[in-house]
Amino acid sequence: MSDAPAPAVAGRRASVRGPLVGGAVVVAATVLLAVRDPHATGSYGVCPLYTLTGVWCPACGGLRATHDLAHGDLAGAWSMNPLWVLAVPVVLALWGRLVVLRAQGRPSRSAPAWAAWAFLVVIVAFGVLRNVPALAPWLAP
Repeated sequence: MSDAPAPAVAGRRASVRGPLVGGAVVVAATVLLAVRDPHATGSYGVCPLYTLTGVWCPACGGLRATHDLAHGDLAGAWSMNPLWVLAVPVVLALWGRLVVLRAQGRPSRSAPAWAAWAFLVVIVAFGVLRNVPALAPWLAP
């Protein structure tokens, strides 16, 4: 009798490997952000859009928000980038779902086309709204 895994099990392991490696990379990056504070000016560079135009991009404050989340500071994270704070649980849930489906050998479906468009609309709307002076106290980092 061979110690080699059955082809179906080996296939599931291979299909789960990608999301698990991706998750490990994200965990390592989050640990780096938790250890090295992005709140220090220039610690991770600058946003090129903000540097050139003075306009906050939708991602501005994302590293600081991740740092704050890693330290359990939800209010601090929200003040840096509320969209990212709302997106993190969704991203984690989708990643977890993908891992479970692949581990079970079940196919994962692609997101519908409208989801990509909705995502784009949310990103652009957030980018515009966080630069409206009246909303800056709540949306700008």
